[in-house]
Amino acid sequence: MRLLLLRHGQTPSNVGGILDAAYPGPGLTDLGHAQARAVPDALAGEDIAGIHVSRLLRTHETAAPLAAARGISPRLTEGIEEIRAGELQGRQDADAVRAYQGMHHRWSAGEFDDGVPGGESGQQFWDRWTAALRHISGLYAEGASVVVVSHGAAIRTFAAVAGGLGAASLAERPLFNTGLVTVVGSVESGWSVEDWEASPVGGEHLLSGTKHDVTADDRAEARA
Repeated sequence: MRLLLLRHGQTPSNVGGILDAAYPGPGLTDLGHAQARAVPDALAGEDIAGIHVSRLLRTHETAAPLAAARGISPRLTEGIEEIRAGELQGRQDADAVRAYQGMHHRWSAGEFDDGVPGGESGQQFWDRWTAALRHISGLYAEGASVVVVSHGAAIRTFAAVAGGLGAASLAERPLFNTGLVTVVGSVESGWSVEDWEASPVGGEHLLSGTKHDVTADDRAEARA
């Protein structure tokens, strides 16, 4: 299977540098909608068999233009949500951002028992993503290309672990709104990273320029 892991468009929480993994979450900003509208043309060369979204509103709004262009109804899929922020939910201070980013770096290094207070462990995150991808795989023919609209830290961490990229590589691989990571393989045989397009698929003119998108880039600045 070929998974096109598409990060959602920009949200107010991304602009504000807020750790926000709660349901239903915010919708897209005007720029986020523009990023989403650019996705169909950017993926015009892809033979897409299906589109999957998480429970969070921002993934539904991001998927809508592509779904309309392809005549495909997005499937809500449990388990592909953002990494849970626990007691850090809603915070934007430097200590919270460091704790959250440090957590998924440790997971990428194989330290799966770790987590933030009130959140989830790396093993719990991996298990729910694996279960979701096993479900998705069962819906399509072998080798099908499927778009999964998900979240910055979740996509980056899954791809780093699944592709064996490691924590050091993760630090150098941002994923801005509507950036795309393509992985190939299966739950049973394992995954490899085919491509990592950090910038919006619709073009770099759709980059936000914000310094505070803390789930996109580990170099992002926390709010004072």
